[in-house]
Amino acid sequence: MPTPKPVQVYIIAAVSVFLVSTGVFYLTFSALKSTPSTTTTSPSVQTSPTAKTPRVDPSLPKTESCPLNGQLFTQLEKDIWETRRPLAVMIENHQDSRPISGLANADIIYEAVAEGGITRYMGIFYCDAAAGSIELAPVRSARIYFTKIVPEYDALYNHVGGAGNCDDSTVDEKAKALCFVRRNKIKDLDQFGRAGDFRTCHRVTNRLDHDVAYEHTMACYTEELYKVAEKLKWTNVDEKKVPWDKNFTPWKFKTESDAGSRGSTTDISFDFWSSKTDYSVSWKYDPNTNRYSRSVGNQPALDLNTGESMTAKNVVIQFVKETGPLDEHLHMYYEVVGTGKTLVFQDGKVLTGTWSKTSFTGRTRFFDDKKKEIQFNPGQIWIELVPSANQINYN
Repeated sequence: MPTPKPVQVYIIAAVSVFLVSTGVFYLTFSALKSTPSTTTTSPSVQTSPTAKTPRVDPSLPKTESCPLNGQLFTQLEKDIWETRRPLAVMIENHQDSRPISGLANADIIYEAVAEGGITRYMGIFYCDAAAGSIELAPVRSARIYFTKIVPEYDALYNHVGGAGNCDDSTVDEKAKALCFVRRNKIKDLDQFGRAGDFRTCHRVTNRLDHDVAYEHTMACYTEELYKVAEKLKWTNVDEKKVPWDKNFTPWKFKTESDAGSRGSTTDISFDFWSSKTDYSVSWKYDPNTNRYSRSVGNQPALDLNTGESMTAKNVVIQFVKETGPLDEHLHMYYEVVGTGKTLVFQDGKVLTGTWSKTSFTGRTRFFDDKKKEIQFNPGQIWIELVPSANQINYN
C-alpha cells in the first residue's frame, strides 16, 4: 500500500475530526431529546408568547352578526365560531396584576367584587375570539355568582380553582362555587381540577415589566382551551349532540344613533366599595366614536395585548343584593337570579329600568321603565354587578 502524501494526510485527519465531532453531537442531542421531562400537577412556567395570532384577513367584509353582542364579523370568523360554544373566563383585577390581557376581545364582560372590595372579571369569548389565539391573564378562581351566569350561554368555564368544594366546612353553602359547578354539570375547564388532563394554562412570569406575586401569573390561551374542549366533545354541541344555543335567547340589537341624535351624558363613576378607591370605576363617553372608555382607580384601564384603553359600546349597571362576608374566607354573595334595578348607558344617554333572571339557567334580560326589552348597540357589552345600595354618578 503506497504511503499517503502530506496533503492526503491532512485531508484524512480533517474528515476524521469532523465525523467524530458530528457523532458526539448527535449522541448528546439524542440523549437530551430522549430524556423524559418531569410531569407534575402544577402548571409550567414559561415566557409569554405572541398574544394573538391572526388568521383572518382584517380587510375582508364584515357581514355576519355575532349572536352575543350584535357586532359584525367576517364570514370566515362565523364559520369558526359556529364549530364552538362560548368560553367564560375568570380574569382578575387586583391592582398588582394590571394591565390585564385579553378582555378587549371579549364579546361581553361581567365585573363584581370577589372579596374585600377587590373586583374580578368574567369575559365571555366567542365571536371576537375566532380570529386567532388570545392570551388571557391573569386567570383566577371561581365565585358562585359568576357560575350562575355561565349556564346562560352553556359555556365552557375556565378558572383556576375556586371557592368551596362540597365537603369544605369552612366555606358557607351560599359561596361554594366549585360545588355548584360539579352539581350542575357546568362544562368545567378548571386548571387545578383538570391539571392531570391537560397543560393549557401556564405561569407566565414575564408578562409585566415588574415582579408580581405567584398568584398573579396564570395565563391561558383561547385556542388551547378550545382544543381541550374538543377532546371532551364540548364543541358547538355537547357529548349528547345538544347544541349550546338550544335554549339561548339572544338580546336585541339596534342601529347606532347617528351623531346628531346622541346624548350629552359623558361621565359615569361609581365605587363597588367606598373604602377601595383603587377599584373605583369611571367611564368617559366619546360622541365621535360612540364608545365609552374605561378607567379604574383614576387610571386608564388598558389591555396589555393591544396596548390600548378598554372601551365598550354599552355599559350596564345591574344592581344586585349584596350579602357577606359569609365565612372565615370573607366570601361575598351577590344575587344574580331574580329581579332588580338597572341603568343602561348607550349613545350618550341613560335608560332606567329593571333586570330579570328567572333561574340560573335562564337568560338575564333588561327592560326599560315601560317594560319594553332594551336594545343594545352592536359591540362590546360591559355589565357591572353593583351592590343595590350604591350610588352611580353620571352627568
